[in-house]
Amino acid sequence: MATPLHFGFFSSFSAPAWHAPDDRMFGDDWPSGGYHSWLARRVEAAKFDFLFFEDTSGVSRINNESIDTDLRYALSAPKNDPVALITYLSAVTERLGLVATASTSLYPPFLLARLYSTIDSLSRGRAGWNIVTSSENESAQNFGQDALLPTQQRYDKAEEFVEVVSKLWGSWDADAVVKDLANNVYTDSSRVRSIDHAGEHFKVRGPLNTYPSPQHRPVFAQAGGSPRGRDFAAKHAELIMSVTIGGVEAMKEFREDIHARMRAHGRDPREARIVYALHPHITENVSTFRRSITDEQLVPVLGKHGAHLGVDLLTYDLDRPFPTDVEASGTTSMLTSLKEKGRRGITLREAIIDFHWGDDELGSIGPASSIAENLISAMDEAGGDGYIFMATQDANRAVIDGIIDELVPELQRRGAMRTDYAGSTFRENLFAF
Repeated sequence: MATPLHFGFFSSFSAPAWHAPDDRMFGDDWPSGGYHSWLARRVEAAKFDFLFFEDTSGVSRINNESIDTDLRYALSAPKNDPVALITYLSAVTERLGLVATASTSLYPPFLLARLYSTIDSLSRGRAGWNIVTSSENESAQNFGQDALLPTQQRYDKAEEFVEVVSKLWGSWDADAVVKDLANNVYTDSSRVRSIDHAGEHFKVRGPLNTYPSPQHRPVFAQAGGSPRGRDFAAKHAELIMSVTIGGVEAMKEFREDIHARMRAHGRDPREARIVYALHPHITENVSTFRRSITDEQLVPVLGKHGAHLGVDLLTYDLDRPFPTDVEASGTTSMLTSLKEKGRRGITLREAIIDFHWGDDELGSIGPASSIAENLISAMDEAGGDGYIFMATQDANRAVIDGIIDELVPELQRRGAMRTDYAGSTFRENLFAF
C-alpha cells in the first residue's frame, strides 16, 4: 500500500454499551460527556482522522404506533445533541476532526452557519458537518411540521440550504479582520458583504456575524445511499461515507458511481474522500462469535434500523431472506442491501449480523491481524480512501480495546494507517494524502 488510508470512528451521543452482550453499563456517565471525552482522547492517540456523530431529533414510533419500543431498548432516545458535544470535545483534543450531524430539514441556515463557524474557531479548525435531510416524521413534528417533505423535495431544499450557508461562510473574506490600531479599524467593511438570498425555501439577508474561522467552513460530510443522495454527496461532500453491504463488489460500484457523478458536476474525484462503514469485532473464533448473538440482542438492533428505514423489521422472519418488494419511507441504502442479501438467499438474521456486528464478506470479524489484511486487500481491489469504524450502543470496553489496542497497531505496522497527523486542521489531515 503506497499511502495510508483514512480512518474515522462513528459514535452516538447516547448510551454507548446498552446493546452489548455484557458490560452494558460501561460509559454510563455519557450524558456528562465523560465517556466521549475518554473515547475522543483514545481515538486521537490512535491517530484516527475524525470522530463522527450521528443524530436524530425525535422519539421513534415504530409504524406510527407506540414510543415504548424506542424507549424500552434505547433505540433513538435518550440521546443528547452532538453539536454541543463536539464543542466540548474540542477542548480535550488537539488534532482530531470532529463531525456532528445536523439536518437541512430542521435547522435554519443562518443558525447552522453561525454555529459551525463558531465551533470551527473553538476547535481551531477541526469542525465537520454531516449533512442530512432527516428520515423520520417524528423529528419534523418537533419543528412545527406535520411531516417531512418527500425525499426528492427534501433534497431540493437541501441544495438551497447548502447554497445559503456557503454564501454565509463566504460573506467574510479570510482577511476581513485587519485589527488596524493606527486607523482604529477592527474589520474592513469592504471585505464583508450581504448575501441577499431569496429562494423557494429560504430568505436570508446576511452577512454572517462570526469571526472567519480557520477552515472558513466545516468539512462537508454526507452518507446518502439513494441515487439522489449519492448525487448530492458527489456535488457537495468532501467526506463521503458508504454504508453499503455486499463486499468488495459493492464497494467498487459505490466508488465508481460517486466518481462518475463528481465528474458530471465538474469536480475532480480527488476533492472527496470515500470511507466505507465497517463494524470490526476482534475475536479468535468467528463462527462462535456469530452464533453467540441472541434474539434478545437482535431485537433492539432491528427496532433501531427499522425506525430509520420506516419499516418494522420486527415483523419479518429472522430465518428467511428479507423480501425484495418492501418499500421504505426513510433511509434507503440499508434497505437496498437487505434486499440484495435476500435475493442471494441470505437470511435476515445473517444480514443484520453482517450490518451491525461485522460483514462476513469483508472478513471484519476475527483476529486483528486477519481483519487488517482483509481490509487492505478489499481496498486494493475496490478502491477508496479508508474506513469508518461503527461503534454505537455496543461499544463497551472490549469493543473499544479490540479496535484501538489490537486492530490499529496491525494496520499501522502494515502502513495502512497514519502514525501521526500531517496538519492542524481537519481538512489538512483529510487531504494530506
